[in-house]
Amino acid sequence: MNTLALPLPVGRAGPLRRLSDLLYTRRGLALGVLLVPPLLWFGVVYLGSLLALLANSFFSLDEFSGVVDRSTLSLANFREMLQPANVDVVLRTVGMAVAVTLACTAIAFPIAYYMARYARGPQKALLYIAVMLPLWSSYLVRLYAWKLLLAKEGAISWVLAELHLSWLLDALLATPGIGGNSLSFSRLGTFIVFVYMWLPFMILPIQAAIERIPGSLLEASSDLGARGGTTFWKVIFPLAMPGIAAGSIFTFSLVPIVVIGIYLWIAKRLGAFDAL
Repeated sequence: MNTLALPLPVGRAGPLRRLSDLLYTRRGLALGVLLVPPLLWFGVVYLGSLLALLANSFFSLDEFSGVVDRSTLSLANFREMLQPANVDVVLRTVGMAVAVTLACTAIAFPIAYYMARYARGPQKALLYIAVMLPLWSSYLVRLYAWKLLLAKEGAISWVLAELHLSWLLDALLATPGIGGNSLSFSRLGTFIVFVYMWLPFMILPIQAAIERIPGSLLEASSDLGARGGTTFWKVIFPLAMPGIAAGSIFTFSLVPIVVIGIYLWIAKRLGAFDAL
């Protein structure tokens, strides 16, 4: 006996259900909705502040009152950038950013590799805490702490004196380009502080990239007769490059930003005007 299939009554879908169906069927629209808040924040807060800074660069600053004079437009600030003293500051800042980025990469990669491949359970949690613990305090607190450590009467000078290695510190401070009156007034001290401050921003992206590398690729490389160095340069390093690139962007860009943001504060409080 033939039976006739009757359609089941469908209730009227509400607006939330229709929106859910729309986002489910159009994945590109769902991705756009998820990206709108961070992109809006990035465009308004970050790019907006940079555009405001660019707009103010066309105005002059009253030397007596310190107030921005917006009555006339001027290119005097851009001409000042081409002065030898300012060009030297820019070159030293870029050179410091490059050196800090390379040093952070060299230090962060072994730590990130161990965290991704060997650390397990509580040990991995402790390593995460150790890496992120410096980020729990502000930049200024860490700078002041390093000021005390790097001072002439600081802990580092005391330890070297107890080990009869004061001559080594004196030789470093006498080296042109990196030396100074003390570590806190030298480019070497500035370099050490920046590496300490930005190392977590290099470790975490590299660790995430290495953790995504399938273990089967390393086993296949070993089965095919590749040695450890070959496996590293042909398999691990290329696949970890996205993490290295992300960490390098963070590290390289944060050094000039912090130098600009707290430049006057450091010059007044830490005496590192010439070092930066």
